[in-house]
This record gives sequence, structure tokens and C-alpha cells, in this order.
Amino acid sequence: MEETQAKMQEYINNQVKLGWLINRKARQVEIYRQGKLVEVLEFPTELSGEDILQGFILNLQIVWE
Repeated sequence: MEETQAKMQEYINNQVKLGWLINRKARQVEIYRQGKLVEVLEFPTELSGEDILQGFILNLQIVWE
């Protein structure tokens, strides 16, 4: 997991604006954003594309099944 987290941070450092790291086993999502601390969500039902992908919603119900 640490290797994947480091890769996500590398993407953010290279100007990616929004990244989601989904951990099915722990039912967690880490949200990476430029200039902000990583946000960890426990068992979210959906993810928003926020202002980066306006109107985009990722339904996580099928991921957790």
C-alpha cells in the first residue's frame, strides 16, 4: 500500500488535480488533491469528480459488494 500511496503523491506532485486510491479490503478511499492533505473516507457510497470532473459521480456500491 505504501508504494501505491507514494505513486499517488507523485501524480499530485506532477500536476494531477484529483486522485482516488480505493482500498476494497479496508473499504476506504484516499482522496488526493493538489495543495491539500490526503482525505480518508470510510466506506463511502459514491465519489464526486468535484470541480475537476463536474457532474461526475462514481457509484461505489458495486465495488464494495
